[in-house]
Amino acid sequence: MRDAVIVEAVRTPVGKRNGGLSGVHPADLSAHVLQSLVGRAGLDPALVDDVVWGCVSQSGEQTFDIARTAVLAAGWPESVPGTTVDRQCGSSQQAVHFAAAGLVAGHYDVVVAGGIESMSRVPMGSSRGDRDPMGPRFMERYDGVSPNQGIGAEMIAQRWGLSRTQLDEFALRSHERAAAAQDEGRFDAQLAPVDAPEGRVAADEGVRRGGTVEALAGLKTPFQADGVVSAGNASQISDGSAALLMMTSEKATELGMTPIARVHSVALAADDPVIMLTAPIPATKKVLDRSGLRLDEIGVFEVNEAFASVPLAWLAEIGADEKVLNPVGGAIALGHPLGASGARIMTTMVHHMRDNGIRYGLQTMCEGGGQANATILELL
Repeated sequence: MRDAVIVEAVRTPVGKRNGGLSGVHPADLSAHVLQSLVGRAGLDPALVDDVVWGCVSQSGEQTFDIARTAVLAAGWPESVPGTTVDRQCGSSQQAVHFAAAGLVAGHYDVVVAGGIESMSRVPMGSSRGDRDPMGPRFMERYDGVSPNQGIGAEMIAQRWGLSRTQLDEFALRSHERAAAAQDEGRFDAQLAPVDAPEGRVAADEGVRRGGTVEALAGLKTPFQADGVVSAGNASQISDGSAALLMMTSEKATELGMTPIARVHSVALAADDPVIMLTAPIPATKKVLDRSGLRLDEIGVFEVNEAFASVPLAWLAEIGADEKVLNPVGGAIALGHPLGASGARIMTTMVHHMRDNGIRYGLQTMCEGGGQANATILELL
């Protein structure tokens, strides 16, 4: 029986908006992580059947199928194809799902899944220009309400009774966990430092130290005057890229490579597109049902911190142990380069699983349009 295994996972450090990575073209940043991936694995890139690459703002420098451009910029053989995926914030997690499906189906023997987003160079929403992507029939169905993720995060906080203090405390924990992971070198093995025009970027730039609830409480709530969502308890606008090398177990054996983890189960879910950010809850339930695993068998959960209210509502509904949720911090501290985030999170999770001998890990993330991917990995 064919399967899908991960044999290597690499990411760039995540750069702050207009930070150290902002001077690097997104195709070149993608190329860097592709080169790092095969270099670490010792793989001839000519063996790669496809590169499935997530990217959300497919505008300007991120157009023209950036996956294919990245392959060529990396110096890989012209015979290697690439395709670009948009499932909003889950684009590169969806790339992993497509890659796994292709391996199991026999379409691929070796495939790379990952993604890119340079939010400094291609601002969020730039692909829509001045046009409304929703259209009159969508607006009629949803009573003229245009989806807004920040307002959705406020709606979640209200529905689940989450206070400003709870959100700010969660945000501080994200920074504290990420800072501890940095200090202890827990990110080192997954990072591919970047020699950028402004200097070498070797660490995630968004991690802040020494914050307080009192300081966060002073920040404005831009989405609602009397709201609870602020820049301090939301994900950061970021630049970055990440990639995973995937193949079948049979191919790994043939190539003399040792897999890290197997793609055990995957699921998709969708929910209300106006509140938009709740689908990780049904996606998690669906992937657990599909896997046959119990909640307490999962040793690490990664739920993307688009806004603190998202993982907090997820915790309230799923009942997972908070100590194993985003144990090395999440997007509030590390940043959220949209099209790269699914692969960045999975890279972080698979390294954490290997470092700590955790058999099962579950990843999920909210996505534009009220969707979510969920993936369970099994350590090998």
